[in-house]
Amino acid sequence: MAPESVHTLKLVSLLLQYPEPDTVAVIQDLDLEEVGPYRGSQRKYLEEFFTWYRERAPEELSRAYVDSFDFVRQRSLHLTYHLHGDSRQRGLGLLQIKSAYREAGLEPGNRELPDFLPFMLEFSAMAPEPKGRELLERHRPAIELIRDSLASEESPWVLLFDVIREELPGLSKRQISRIRRLAANGPPTEEVGLEPFAPPEVMPTSPGDVPLPLVGGRP
Repeated sequence: MAPESVHTLKLVSLLLQYPEPDTVAVIQDLDLEEVGPYRGSQRKYLEEFFTWYRERAPEELSRAYVDSFDFVRQRSLHLTYHLHGDSRQRGLGLLQIKSAYREAGLEPGNRELPDFLPFMLEFSAMAPEPKGRELLERHRPAIELIRDSLASEESPWVLLFDVIREELPGLSKRQISRIRRLAANGPPTEEVGLEPFAPPEVMPTSPGDVPLPLVGGRP
């Protein structure tokens, strides 16, 4: 594969971010021959998604994104929420993710929490193997819960989660059991009270920066 090729997970990372006009323009002009290497049925899923994506005006894409991810807790792209809810355990999970990023030289900045799925996909695309896929695997139940929610409404965004699936091994019995339990009961409900839901190490520190809410991918 040519060095200039766009990694498949890097492309999915872009597609799972809010469709800003500049990003939409780049993606509209992208040739899937410039993407890869592909695994399994990834190209087929991306071709199907691109057919839908390119038939829509930017404002339609924005509305579809907001409707899909910003107001439905089951589809929050902040993965630790699905696994830990508002519990203190979530703060520890965020710290672990941020530490993994720093070890690989990736700084996600302060506009998003480090568990934002597009950041994790970008990390997986650039990190030395097997660190990137291991991070996704640790959060596999959350990825599957989002996918199932999208699939239940036949959302075209589910195709991007099928692309992610092709990068990962089959689900273990333990993962399936946890997914079923979380789907039935939701995330833990321990409340942090008036304390931040993430520790200071992963909260914004620059003046004017604010953390994102638990649900949705944008401030």
